[in-house]
This record gives sequence, structure tokens and C-alpha cells, in this order.
Amino acid sequence: MYLLSLFLTEPECGDGVMDLVFVIDGSKSLGPANFELVKQFVNGIVDSLDISRTGTHVGLLQYSTKVRTEFTLGQYTTAQNIKQAVSRMQYMGRGSMTGSALRHMFELSFSAKEGARPNIPRFSIVFTDGRSQDDVSEWANKAKNSGVTLYALGVGKAIEQELREIASEPDEKHLYYAEDFDKMGEITMKLKSRICKDKPSDENMCQCENVIMFQNQVTKKLTNLMQNNILF
Repeated sequence: MYLLSLFLTEPECGDGVMDLVFVIDGSKSLGPANFELVKQFVNGIVDSLDISRTGTHVGLLQYSTKVRTEFTLGQYTTAQNIKQAVSRMQYMGRGSMTGSALRHMFELSFSAKEGARPNIPRFSIVFTDGRSQDDVSEWANKAKNSGVTLYALGVGKAIEQELREIASEPDEKHLYYAEDFDKMGEITMKLKSRICKDKPSDENMCQCENVIMFQNQVTKKLTNLMQNNILF
């Protein structure tokens, strides 16, 4: 069960830079109650990030039969505003076009028009609870080949093969599964407790010889956040 205190605390620690886009399943199979849990899960992660104009930026899209941008990477520069936007999201509750959502993420969410920044590591957390009604591999591969690190998070009836097609390699670091939504509160608590020691700092970014080196550091950070929090 979620605790209100999870979402009333200030960020536990500070610096670090990334562009992070959540791709959130809003299909009918999820259900309104579980959709609220997913929103709280997103806000729990946001609480642990250094959200600022010069720090981490977060965008989010929801998908069902269609894809809807809830907010772009360049839209909000405070955690409070992001969490308020997440809380306002309206559940779509229709089909499950995960492939279309991945295309939207690749073509639009990480575009300069929507606030993506050059030479900043790019990450996406793709959340799904069931089988997609369209192909996921094409646009997942295009995103990964362009330098976006993809994390696939599946719950309930999510299909393992689809999660593997979405996730960056190696699977064990980028693919996570939980049998039900009861794990979500525990996951968020563990993510928040580990954020400080795992998050790369601005100083570490400056020490990197290039963006790829820094992106590897951020990949390790996100992997550490999620490992042992969702059982596959």
C-alpha cells in the first residue's frame, strides 16, 4: 500500500543531469485503480530526481488506442509541477498500442521541439501491463540505436518477449516484472532510499571524457534503482 508520506518529502539528494521520458500504459486492462497506482509510482521516482532548469528534465506520454503527450521534457522545471501534472492525468482506458507509443517517444518526445537537450543522456521507462496490439520491436530498436536507453517495466499480464524487445541490453539490467500492483509501493520506497548513493553528480559529468561515458554512469544509476525492486 502507498503511504502518503512517500509523496510529501523533499528530494533526498541533489545533482545529476538526464532527459527522462515515461511511457505509461493507459489501456483498459490496467483499470482506473491501478492507473492511480502507476501515477503514484511515477511521482515517487520524480521525488528522488534533481529536477531543475539545468538538472534532470522529465516528460511523460500515456498510450492506449492513441498516444497522448501529457507533458514534454521542456514543460516543467520543478518536481512539484511535474507531480501535479502526473496527478491530473486522465485515464484513457481503451486499447494497447505500445508500438505507437514507442514511435511517439522516438520521433517527438526526444525532439528539440519538445525540449530534448543536445549532449544530455536520454532514458525512457516504458510501463505496460499486457500484450501490445501492434509491433514494439521496430521503434524500440530505432530508439535504442539513436542512443536512448530503454527500461521495460511489466506488471501482471505483460508479455516477456515484448519486454525483451523493448528493453536495452543486457536484459537483466533493463527488464523488470512484477506479478501484481501490490509491489508498487515497496518499489517506490526502495527507489527513494537508494537514489542518493546511486545518482551521478554534475562533478562526475564534468570528469567524463565524453557523453557516452556519462550515459554509462546514468545507466548504472537507473539499473541500481530498479534492481531488487521489481521481481522478474
